[in-house]
Amino acid sequence: MAVSAFVLGLVGVSAALSLIMTIAWLVWRGSRNSGWVDTIWTFGLGLVGFAGAVIVMPMRLQSVLVAAMAAIWSLRLGLHIARRTRGITDDPRYAKLIRGWGADASLNMFWLLQKQALVSIPLGLSMWLAANAPGSVPPAQALIAVLTFVVAITGEATADEQLRRFRHDTANKRKVCDVGLWRWSRHPNYFFEWLGWLAYPVLAIDLTGNALWGYFALIAPLCMYWLLVYVSGIPPLEEHMLANRGDAFRNYQMTTNVFFPGPPKTSTGG
Repeated sequence: MAVSAFVLGLVGVSAALSLIMTIAWLVWRGSRNSGWVDTIWTFGLGLVGFAGAVIVMPMRLQSVLVAAMAAIWSLRLGLHIARRTRGITDDPRYAKLIRGWGADASLNMFWLLQKQALVSIPLGLSMWLAANAPGSVPPAQALIAVLTFVVAITGEATADEQLRRFRHDTANKRKVCDVGLWRWSRHPNYFFEWLGWLAYPVLAIDLTGNALWGYFALIAPLCMYWLLVYVSGIPPLEEHMLANRGDAFRNYQMTTNVFFPGPPKTSTGG
């Protein structure tokens, strides 16, 4: 891959994500429901990945795989978030920030969403690199990528459905979901979301060493892990859960792994 092609992909992904998050800001201004921000981000990022795969080299195996993965990921997650957003008036994570900003909320929200576009560039770029990697991806490499993606999508969908059913059972009001995958991880949906981003580096990296651009795709799962575990995922969500569930969630924290799934701890002292 030539430097010019890499730069073209980087610029195209960056501009598209900035535009998408500007649209998300306009939708938020009109609806005042910040839940639509994540919906638009998901559909938008999926569109960026799909377009990058089908426009440049639409007939190659890796392009077809990336286009399919981007479409499946964005449709499943986007529709899930949209269904959830229709039932709320605001996302508590954004709502807290907006209240703190006061009169400057609109401008600060705009720049926050542009920052989200910035940190999403590695994600869009990883899909573009996977679709446009030079040469043909070996069948074994393609199979590993597909299996990784399938496990990730299936796991995340299962976790989301288990949580939805738990919340819709009136007997579980004010309780913490600790059934199914949620017994093995406090955030199994986040774990499987992260896992799915490992599929793109598998397609992008040339194991023969003839092309090194594909290794940039590894930034995507690193970026996603950082966002989910340290920034916009687990920290604000667990703060919200502690405020609303108190000791029930504290006990859950002591017995259940944070991110990577593992056997439940047998005692609160472990």
